[in-house]
Amino acid sequence: MGLGFIALLVFIGLIIVWTTLVKRSIGEAMIIGFIITALFGGKDALNMIWDGIVFGATNEVLFAALAFVFMAYVIDKTGIITKLINILNSLLGRLPGGPSHVETAGSALFGVISGSGSGNTATTGSVTIPWMIKSNWPKDLAATVAAGNAGLGIALPPSSSMFILLGFAPIAAVVSEGDLYFALLIGGLYQVFYRILLTFWFVKKYNIKTLSVDNLEPLKNTFLLGWKSLFIFFGILIPLTVTIGPFSEKLIANPNIGADAIDSISLLVWVPILITLISMIIGYKNLPRTFTGWNEFLHGATSKFSVIGVLLLFAFAASENLNQLGLGEDLSSIMTSLNMPNWLVILVVGILIVLVAGPLSGTATLTAIGLVAFSALVSAGVNPTVAVVAILMFASTEGASPPSSAPIFIASGIAGAEPGKTFAPLIAYYVIPIFIIGFLIALEILPIPI
Repeated sequence: MGLGFIALLVFIGLIIVWTTLVKRSIGEAMIIGFIITALFGGKDALNMIWDGIVFGATNEVLFAALAFVFMAYVIDKTGIITKLINILNSLLGRLPGGPSHVETAGSALFGVISGSGSGNTATTGSVTIPWMIKSNWPKDLAATVAAGNAGLGIALPPSSSMFILLGFAPIAAVVSEGDLYFALLIGGLYQVFYRILLTFWFVKKYNIKTLSVDNLEPLKNTFLLGWKSLFIFFGILIPLTVTIGPFSEKLIANPNIGADAIDSISLLVWVPILITLISMIIGYKNLPRTFTGWNEFLHGATSKFSVIGVLLLFAFAASENLNQLGLGEDLSSIMTSLNMPNWLVILVVGILIVLVAGPLSGTATLTAIGLVAFSALVSAGVNPTVAVVAILMFASTEGASPPSSAPIFIASGIAGAEPGKTFAPLIAYYVIPIFIIGFLIALEILPIPI
């Protein structure tokens, strides 16, 4: 057993103990874990601490993650997400089980924008859960649906969990952000499609009726009030069009532009910048007008940076330490010696991620074992991009994993339901099926573009 693997085991154990037993923050666990992994370097410990911090602080993914946090804050403060949900409700609310379809679509959209499981549940659930209950959904089932949809914040790009995996040096070396963006989008859409089918089944099983028209705004009204909110998706479409596809090929062929210029355009950088700018333009009426107002506005935003900033900085720094300690070689050697068939490796890795994601968040899970899971899958012959997508699918069960997942209690609180009554349905309707989706993606039975 190599030094890198021993350091990894200590790192994972520390995170689990610190967050579940000591009940302290994941950010603190990352700082301590980073220092301990550096100490495994012996006389080179100080150099490893410096190299790790430089690697983390200069990592493009760290900037991108903070930019997405600020982007989600701006979208929330300008009221854009509420307008989008209102439009969705006018479009889908008249279907049997319409509020559940709105919950799924709203969580998917908010997942694309923020990547937050708890944010999905709190934002869309506060609107859709009361509507579900009004249309005769049982309270515990309404809470189950909202909590089960929380994982779409991980399953769809861009998400903070995607950033964490791209921030690990061994992964970034073989997985491009453009390829991963499209691959994860397809993987997430498999989950969305499953949830749509699940809603139709709920409607039939519980004889759920169409939502009363008294609770619905006509599409004409919500569209007139919120049509400008749709422009935020140009913040995603523009960078994608410029970097991938036929238009990108024309730009590359242009002698005044060329491949180097197009390759230098980062989706992770430009998507949050453009969406933030578009959101500020569209929602300028909701932005501060005074210096004091802007000071309070920015203070509210920076307070959200502390957790994700510390988490990612020291997670990336620790990954650099583990890389220098030879973790990659250690894991390859271990996987070779086990000599398990690839489907069994995928099964074991998937179960491990789901089990760890129960007591921890998806972010903490991927920080702790994301690199291990990736190395194990790739060593078993899984394509690197497919491996990352499968890992994110497995981790996206965290919102639905009882007993300690925050979205469960947020949704149950909104619905006035007993959280314990959602545990078995969440496992049956969300955790197991989503695990199967990730398993089939890893086996390439469910195809994704690579």
